[in-house]
Amino acid sequence: MLERAAISRRSFADDVQYGLTQPQKELQPWYFYDGLGSALFAAICELPEYYLTRAETEILQRNASAIVGAFGTVDRVIELGSGDGRKTRLLLEPIAKPFTYVPIDVDASVLEASARDLLSSFPAMHVDAICADYREIATLIAPAPHTVVLFLGSSIGNLDPASAAAMFRQVRSILTPGNSIFLGADLQKSKEIIEPAYNDSLGVTASFNLNLLARINRELGGRFDLASFEHRAFFNERESRIEMHLVSRRKQSVAIDGLQMNVEFEEGETIHTENSYKYRESDLQMLARESGFEIDQIWTDSRNWFADALLVAR
Repeated sequence: MLERAAISRRSFADDVQYGLTQPQKELQPWYFYDGLGSALFAAICELPEYYLTRAETEILQRNASAIVGAFGTVDRVIELGSGDGRKTRLLLEPIAKPFTYVPIDVDASVLEASARDLLSSFPAMHVDAICADYREIATLIAPAPHTVVLFLGSSIGNLDPASAAAMFRQVRSILTPGNSIFLGADLQKSKEIIEPAYNDSLGVTASFNLNLLARINRELGGRFDLASFEHRAFFNERESRIEMHLVSRRKQSVAIDGLQMNVEFEEGETIHTENSYKYRESDLQMLARESGFEIDQIWTDSRNWFADALLVAR
């Protein structure tokens, strides 16, 4: 059974207006994922440069039964930023009993399609799909025993360390002791490996980034000329993060009619659109301690590029 709740407390318009009036202009990365953005991200996951999806898929294919065994009794699976559910399927298959699956995603079309696809494979599963920002989880989900939260991919990397700990404390608030969160994180490695994953030769990531401006044009009456901006991604070694920016190719003024505002750009000025922090295992240990969890186990891929960690609520 599929139940959808359209819940969003944050406004795209408000966040765009705020972000584009800051000294360092910014747009939040969760707004990448409209219908087109989700399709572009699915394409990114297939690119040869984008190692993250393949590395985590390897972990899940090799260890799914052991991972689910470590979950213990499972009555409810909550997934943050569920996306198309392809990797999720690997973890649901070993659960040999009826359970409730609660995917949370900001893209309603992808959420519904993936939930229906999973239901066709797991007819004993009950689905409560929630269209919302998963950072609001404390307002969306009530505590219940035998719950596991999935946070796959490297979405934790979009949050700075303080925000990641704050969000995990929210997750902890809807769990009972012994419940767990299964977390994916991209590990620190050479920038020669990391940077190409965000600068692919086909330009798909560039299109994904520029789609933020196209979305403003579509939904807010923006007048961005996409050809006047270019994608830039680089590894900030001091912060241990990839930064993605949109760079203005020239001095320009851009109207956003729906917000009744004009945004001024100097040549070379950027809009900061995403961070992707890279973790050490010690960083994961610190995140767990600061948010009320203990790490039970960590699994890595064969090259030690990616980690999935099981954090148990204290």
